[in-house]
Amino acid sequence: MTAYPRLLSPLDLGFVTLPNRVLMGSMHTGLEETKDWNRVAEFYAARARGGVGLMVTGGMAPNPEGGVFPGAAGLYTAQDIANHRTVTDRVHDAGGRIAMQILHAGRYAYSPDCVAPSAIKSPISPFPPRALDEDGIEKQIADIATAAARAREAGYDGVEVMGSEGYFLNQFLVAHTNRREDRWGGSLENRMRLPVEVVRRVRAAAGDDFILIYRLSMIDLVPQGQTWDEVVTLAKAIEAAGATILNTGIGWHEARIPTIATSVPRAAFAWVTKKLMGEVGVPIVTSNRINMPDVAEAVLADGCADMVSMARPFLADADFVAKAAAGRADTIAPCIACNQACLDHTFSGKVSSCLVNPRACHETELTYPPAGTPRRIAVVGAGPGGLSTALVAAGRGHAVTLFEAADDIGGQLNLARRIPGKEEFHGLVDWYRTMVAEAGIDLQLGHRAAPADLDGYDEIVIATGVRPRDPQIPGQEAALGYAEVLRGAPVGERVAVVGAGGIGFDVSEFLVTDDSPTEDLPAWLEEWGVADPAEHRGGLDPEGPQPGRPARQVTLLQRKAEKMGKRLGKTTGWIHRAGLKMRGVRMVSGVAYDRIDGDGLHVTRDGTPETIPADTVVLCAGQEPERSLADALIAAGRSVHVIGGADVAAELDAKRAIDQGARLAARL
Repeated sequence: MTAYPRLLSPLDLGFVTLPNRVLMGSMHTGLEETKDWNRVAEFYAARARGGVGLMVTGGMAPNPEGGVFPGAAGLYTAQDIANHRTVTDRVHDAGGRIAMQILHAGRYAYSPDCVAPSAIKSPISPFPPRALDEDGIEKQIADIATAAARAREAGYDGVEVMGSEGYFLNQFLVAHTNRREDRWGGSLENRMRLPVEVVRRVRAAAGDDFILIYRLSMIDLVPQGQTWDEVVTLAKAIEAAGATILNTGIGWHEARIPTIATSVPRAAFAWVTKKLMGEVGVPIVTSNRINMPDVAEAVLADGCADMVSMARPFLADADFVAKAAAGRADTIAPCIACNQACLDHTFSGKVSSCLVNPRACHETELTYPPAGTPRRIAVVGAGPGGLSTALVAAGRGHAVTLFEAADDIGGQLNLARRIPGKEEFHGLVDWYRTMVAEAGIDLQLGHRAAPADLDGYDEIVIATGVRPRDPQIPGQEAALGYAEVLRGAPVGERVAVVGAGGIGFDVSEFLVTDDSPTEDLPAWLEEWGVADPAEHRGGLDPEGPQPGRPARQVTLLQRKAEKMGKRLGKTTGWIHRAGLKMRGVRMVSGVAYDRIDGDGLHVTRDGTPETIPADTVVLCAGQEPERSLADALIAAGRSVHVIGGADVAAELDAKRAIDQGARLAARL
């Protein structure tokens, strides 16, 4: 008997039966662009071995002008087909099935050669597109159909036609981007002509016994987006044109509403997909912020879909499905939707990975083979870096003792999980507790390790983290540190926050939010202005965002005379800035801190003194490495490895600490 009977039940597509209802959604990882096809193959094969029912690759361009950037991967030559055959053969040998996503970026293509229905530049690209003429449109259709045929030749089990997220086909569907007056624009029949014709031609090119997924934008979240009636009409036409499965797309990339970040409630958009159930006869897939098997099972039980798409959870844990099926869901490494190593890497031109799992997309070069000679290893500090080191080392057969001065593991993660919108960090700490116990690590809580405690160990790893930097502001003894605030110290109604890095933004969020909307879907939808697309075109509330009343009056300040939050995550920084602005946080940059007294925080800006009235001043002025133990050991002639914040005190960088710890443990 399984706890997930719906999730793990087969899905009969007529000519093929999928073993379960789990789709690994498309992610652009950058792997195909490395040209290391063994590396690409191993990434997908690992997920096939982990039991996923069907995988979809990252987007493959049907032609150069449709690529998301110059040189984006596609199937253009016989050699390309042979390279992709390496991937599909490996997946099939592992017992899996894989579909190739065909992604035409349209005006989102980061290239001067980009094309679109109309010459309207995207707000997220510097390149104005060229409006296609009739011959140009025919070329795009033919190239997409050819890509599907080549995918079949390369051994793929199907293709996914990308028709959502504001890409090329989606751009034809709405007046927001389609101003044409010919047979490809104007009426709904004309605007949907292109996606329907693409699906018809793909089906003809690839054959009847081939999975054809269409990624349908079910809620655009942009002005002049589709009405719900238009979405349903398109879905029926796509089914009639030959689609096997309808997958869910949520929001355009240019939409100013978060859709997959950690502050988005779990399964936040499953209700949208549910509205389409019963309107078509083909299976429907729901998606977005579904990260654990109980969440997936619940949306299926609620009749929201026939299948569930999870993408980044398979970066966090390739064995997600196998662990769920074996009754070991508590050992699934959780996707916390942080975006730091996946989307942030993608939009920075780097190969993706995962904060929680550094091996993601690095399966061939970061390996954890059994240790030739097991050793006694001491790890000091049970924050993310120390935990990563301890788990990998123990997994390789070393005897590991983990010292932690506090009464619980987690380190700075225990501060992060107090922030409204970062509730996923609770699950990450819980997972670490489970894995530390399962690995047989000797965990010494409440034990501040001294040099004498580390005698007799073959290797010593120092992961003692950071301490707050002293901002040297006169009167700062009256202020509170960020850790004190997050641990519950009393704070007044008017607050000045010193330092606008990631910690300053998090503390400000904590101070202005009483009840986290991430835990309350209706409140979250209202806060961001998301409406039922059956009532308002595109799913945008005409009254706009309606955040709750701020709990306090907060002023966030920084010394640098630059945009606030400039160094936040590339794909999430705008969310943090928008959220604080909606809650009335005043943001002030380019200040010199003069003093703190009973009137508040005194600063100088542009040569002019100013007083920030404040009952409480909170110091978030950066960190420095906590190296006292490491320095004492080195002074005594001991050899140590220093990682994480104790090595480099940047922002509270769990991604770097976890990766550094895993790589160290892999070579010990």
